[in-house]
Amino acid sequence: MPPTLASLVHHSALKLTVRAGEDRLDVPVRWAHVSELADPVPYMEGGELLLITALQLDAEDPEAMHRYVKRLVGAGVVGLGFAVGVNYDHVPEALVGAARQEGLPLLEVPRRTPFLAISKAVSAAIAAEQYRAVTAGFAAQRELTRRTLTDGPEGLLGALAAQVDGWAALYDASGAVVAAAPEWAGRRAARLTADVQRLRERPAPASSVVGGGGNPEHAENTDRVELHSLGTSRRPRSALAVGTAAAPGTAERYAVHSAVALLTLTTERSRSLHEAGLRIDAAVLRMLLAGEPDHARTVAGDLYGGLLDAPFRMIVAESGAARNRAATAAPAPGDPVTYAGGDPLGTLDTLGTLGALAEVAESAAARSGEAVLVVPDGERLVVLATDGGAAVAACVEHAAALEAARPAAEPRAGGDEESLVVGLSAPSGPIAAATAYKQAQQALSVARRRGRVCVEHEHVAAGSVLPLLADDAVRAFADGLLRALRDHDATGRGDLVASVRAWLSRHGQWDAAAADLGVHRHTLRYRMRRVEEILGRSLDDPDVRMELWLALKATAPE
Repeated sequence: MPPTLASLVHHSALKLTVRAGEDRLDVPVRWAHVSELADPVPYMEGGELLLITALQLDAEDPEAMHRYVKRLVGAGVVGLGFAVGVNYDHVPEALVGAARQEGLPLLEVPRRTPFLAISKAVSAAIAAEQYRAVTAGFAAQRELTRRTLTDGPEGLLGALAAQVDGWAALYDASGAVVAAAPEWAGRRAARLTADVQRLRERPAPASSVVGGGGNPEHAENTDRVELHSLGTSRRPRSALAVGTAAAPGTAERYAVHSAVALLTLTTERSRSLHEAGLRIDAAVLRMLLAGEPDHARTVAGDLYGGLLDAPFRMIVAESGAARNRAATAAPAPGDPVTYAGGDPLGTLDTLGTLGALAEVAESAAARSGEAVLVVPDGERLVVLATDGGAAVAACVEHAAALEAARPAAEPRAGGDEESLVVGLSAPSGPIAAATAYKQAQQALSVARRRGRVCVEHEHVAAGSVLPLLADDAVRAFADGLLRALRDHDATGRGDLVASVRAWLSRHGQWDAAAADLGVHRHTLRYRMRRVEEILGRSLDDPDVRMELWLALKATAPE
């Protein structure tokens, strides 16, 4: 432990005597400093034992001594050593009284004990404490490494909690608690999810301190908690929390830093291994979509567990940036994935919302022990996950949360660069992976047209087809088809557009349509013949009637 006033008093070679502050000798001493200035406070940092002979002090003036001692206490001086036999034969009573009044420990230094001996004793004790801390830190590092190699991150957390005499917890990318030690710390660590999420917004490496009774947001938690981001990418993959009753000492600090390094190594695969794994992911997806599930299983081996044998869902997602660039062309069924190498999570980070969706899927799968296949596909993201599993549910919940958070005034079919659109296939098997991919693309297209964040393929046929006509090309076709009829109506020679709408809405029933228009049925027959003459097409053709009806609906005022 660091030197204290008590350890100096008990030092047999120093022969110090306590004259005041007997109950405050357990305070640590940061340094021993000699000063004969009448006001040494400007040169103090706090924690010092000040050594004086009162060369420039009127040590027998009670009022002067009270002012002097009070300033020392205010500057954080922890003790005052007074040398007798130099300027004063005894410690003046005025100084003793002032020290007792202010609660400042006062030590009498005998004539035969030089100040240098006290300074050397303090320095030696500090050096010994630092050596002990470094030695303990290296021992902690060895123990943490051993536990990591034998028991993984869970073993490391247990060893770290013992080293700091507190608790430790590991969080995943979403801020959820993955493991904690001791077991009771899990609930306490869960309160810090919001703090972990805020930490992830800062570039790694990052750290913060919460709790300790100083933060009103954590008044219920008296622990001092340090949060450290883990990972080397721009956005940390996980985080470590270390809770202690007080600020960690030097040895404990070594242990925490060692744990951060070890956890970073265990949670971060090397770049080359990471890229190799992504190439395997992309190759497996290519084979599935090419109708070669057996080859896909051979390449995958045990990487995805039973994912390629059980019913799964295909998820295709794109960001607002991709939609705004009109990136709607689908890949060929046999070669859907355009993987160009590099760090995919770094790539997804640049796409924002796609990176967040990938983290949601992977974190949910990791917590539930599921396998999941996540592959960047150009400006899209393809996810293959177990039907009915946690990853699919987490993606759907994430999309629902985004949709609920949308401003009411946001255009339904629009969206900014950070918006997300997700299409989800029906349950499928490996032999029908290409069909599932197509279903997910169709659901994605419907979601984009309807202004939704997520649409499942089972719901593609739900609702009206009319929102799917909200396209500039469809509106241009409709305007072109109806332009001649509208030009005719603009001359006042008839109301052909309204007549066509009434006739089609009544399924070609003349009397009912004429009644809706308030005209004779012969008038309506004449108008419909004029429509055929102007368009040059027969209304007996069902395709013509369909095109006219869709044109009327596409151009109808909203």
